[in-house]
Parts: sequence; C-alpha cells; structure tokens
Amino acid sequence: MIIRQAPDIRPSEITPEADFRGRREFLRRAGVAGMGLLAGSGCAADDKPADPGELRRLDVASGSPFSTDEAPNSLEDIMSYCNFYEFGLDKRDPAKLSGDFQPRPWSVTVDGEAEVTGTFDLDDFIGPHPIEERVYRLRCVEAWSMVVPWNGIPLGDVLKRFKPTSRAKYVAFETVVRPEEMPGQRRGVLDFPYVEGLTMAEAMHPLTILAVGVYGVTLPNQNGAPIRLVVPWKYGFKSIKSIVRISFTEKEPPTTWNLAAPREYGFYANVNPEVDHPRWSQASERRVGTGFFGDRQPTVLFNGYGEQVASLYDGLDLRKFF
Repeated sequence: MIIRQAPDIRPSEITPEADFRGRREFLRRAGVAGMGLLAGSGCAADDKPADPGELRRLDVASGSPFSTDEAPNSLEDIMSYCNFYEFGLDKRDPAKLSGDFQPRPWSVTVDGEAEVTGTFDLDDFIGPHPIEERVYRLRCVEAWSMVVPWNGIPLGDVLKRFKPTSRAKYVAFETVVRPEEMPGQRRGVLDFPYVEGLTMAEAMHPLTILAVGVYGVTLPNQNGAPIRLVVPWKYGFKSIKSIVRISFTEKEPPTTWNLAAPREYGFYANVNPEVDHPRWSQASERRVGTGFFGDRQPTVLFNGYGEQVASLYDGLDLRKFF
C-alpha cells in the first residue's frame, strides 16, 4: 500500500473503534494482509525489495498492560492531523508534503557515554526486540489530544544493549536533516536538526517506547517514519520523530523548543494542567475527531500516567521544572 494523502483514504480502510483489534481484517482492507513476514525485522515484504514509501505489515503482540482502554482515534485522524515542522507548519502539511521522504534505507547512530557505540542498520537496531502494541494517550502542548495505538519496543530494552556507563545521566535524540525531502527544513522556522532529550530514568521507564508503526503497519512518513520516540506522560513535542542519532550524555542536552522559546518550553515538558502555557490554558484539552469546538475534557497531571511516573520527580517543584 503506497502512502497516500489523508483525503484519499476511504472510510472502509479505517479500523472502526469496535473492532480495531481484528488486525487481519484491517490489514486486508488496507491491502497489506497478503504480505509475508520479513525475517528478523517484524516487517512484511514481497520477494522483491519493498518500495521505501510503502506501509508494510508488522508482526505485533497486542494486549500490553500499559495500554489504555480508551477508544483510539482513527487512522485518518492520526495520519492527517500532525505536528511535524520539517514538512510544514499547518497540521495538514505533513500528510501533503511528505511524499518524497524516503524512510528506507535507514540507520541509527549510537554514541556518547556507552561501552557499545556505532552506526546500525534499522533492522539490526530493532530486530532483537518483539514489537508491542501500546495504546497511549497523546497530549499536545497546543491543548489537543488523541489516543494512538502505537507499535514499538521499550526504549530501555534497546538502551541496555549499548551498556551506558555511570556517566550517562541523559539520553539525547536527533532527527534526520534532508531539506531536499523535508521542505519545512528550508524555511528556517526552527534550527534543524530537531533535538530532544530525556533523563536516564525517563528513558529507561517501561512506558517509554521507540515506535516503528501504528495500527499494525509501519509508520507513515508524516507520523515520524521509520522510528520515533513516544513518551506518553509528556507533551507531544518531546516525542521526536525520524530519529538518526541517540547519544548518552553526562550533561542535560539541548532541546529544540527550549532553545527556540525557553520561557514557553522547558526540558521536562510533563503534562500539567496547573502550569499554563504563557499564551493559553492547559487546564483542558480538545480530543481530535470531535470537531474544533467538540469534546473538551479536563487535562490530567502526567496525562493520566501519574501512578506510574510521579516517583521520577520526587522532590522537584513541578511548576519550576516544567
């Protein structure tokens, strides 16, 4: 199935909320169910090499205890309403302007304070890990939200393979720079590459994943293909897309939005209804798919994941460490 613009997606290709776990039927509708599994990678392929722009079936284990039981947004919502400034500023730009982006072949460089470093082909990078379905709430700093059925691997399991040293206090991430394929990078709105970071404790937390798919197929270009970070208790801009570098660092790494507007965007960026953005309230959020003036609901501290992650911030003033 070639990636198409969101308006071209037929309703029959979107998994209904009531039966989205019927993956084989969804994949049949999406046109990828007949593909065989690619050995070692969890991805699907024909006998011939896959087109880099194709969405491919993933071999995914469902039923994670970390998943929410909230109804997920449709694939159309997820693919058509995105923030990905590398492709443009409007929510619809990533779907419209990412068609030239090539997510394969792909490699990830691991460096810094670790015993094992180097540049690794993506299939070798993710291959040792089973892909899990994680249905997570997503809360954007702009006060909208979604529920997304990500397919990915726990970041902590990946990081352990590289044997970080005792000097590794943080993990830094970097997005690819390809202005010829990513027109937003030619506009100078932000300084690229996009960079982000987590504390080591945040990175190792079992909720934190590297996503390689959504709804059982590989990530669409506009959603961060081929590999992105997902940290569900933080605002969405922390979940950096199209990752090409992961670095273990001793000092807190720079992050793109904190560099661009330090008064508005802190390093931690935990969802907190009591800490407003300087230009709007964070007390409530709009669920995408319910209309612009539709289903608003109260924002919950740590996006509802406080029971799992609040201990990471014991002793910190959450108003100060925003």
